Amino acid sequence: MSYPYLSDLLNALFETNLYIPIATFGGMVAIAIIVASTIAKKEVIRCENLGILPQTIPNSSPSIPTHQLVSGLTMVCAFSGIFGARLFHILEYPYEFLADPIAMIFSRQGLSIYGGLIVGAIGGAVFLRKRGIPLLSMLDAVAPAVALGYGIGRIGCQISGDGDWGKTANMALKPDWLPDWFWAQTYENNIAGVLIQSPGVYPTPLYEILMAMCIFIFLWSIRKTKYSQGYMFSMYLLLSGFARLLIEKIRINSEYHFLQMSFTQAEFISIVLIGAGLIGILKTTRSNAFSKIGISLVVVAALSACTKL
Repeated sequence: MSYPYLSDLLNALFETNLYIPIATFGGMVAIAIIVASTIAKKEVIRCENLGILPQTIPNSSPSIPTHQLVSGLTMVCAFSGIFGARLFHILEYPYEFLADPIAMIFSRQGLSIYGGLIVGAIGGAVFLRKRGIPLLSMLDAVAPAVALGYGIGRIGCQISGDGDWGKTANMALKPDWLPDWFWAQTYENNIAGVLIQSPGVYPTPLYEILMAMCIFIFLWSIRKTKYSQGYMFSMYLLLSGFARLLIEKIRINSEYHFLQMSFTQAEFISIVLIGAGLIGILKTTRSNAFSKIGISLVVVAALSACTKL
């Protein structure tokens, strides 16, 4: 069952008949922004105290603590990210856009997470550069918060049924110990207005929530270890790219075709992020342990990608 609006969820829980026109997806995105901003500020303060980030914004008068930039940085990344998410979705479905551009621009569905990440990161980088804040050090500090925010945002996708689900679930492959709802859902009353036949589709938002939370826990647990500038964000790129590449195997997305290969936009960007993350890890780590982990993940991801390309 899906609950596109807050009132749908409240009515189901308390058997009321309310009407509150607040979209659950938008509400969860707002919560994600607030939580991610709070966690990021906490880590930035720690980095200030350690001298990893400057205590105050360079050349600011009067002196302003660096962590006070986090709220502004969050909003810049959020708004530019929303623009990028819509832009990349349009690029993913160009023919549909040409057929009805207005409807696609203002649709309630259709946001590309990688478009949001890339354009949001560009917006944030410009914001930080203008204020003289070391970019890599700040990216390291906010990497766990980005993973957490993504996971919370995906809760909104799951609750509202915004169309980010996967292919028709193959129930014959489901392990007996796994609950049916974790393997297949029909998303009744979904905000996309799509009728899904039983047994349902793979609830990929659930899987992405779980993976994002695992990435957050891992990054948060290692943040106090000694690492070189850029390492934490490189690890985030590697893990998030690998997670999304796996999810793409059970999702339905528009495909590009090049040199007799077919791949989705997310698959292509995932592989690029995995490569960038691996290069960053190899350049910043002094321990072979994490390098071997990164190489192992890339090999698995490459083999996974080759099953479709």
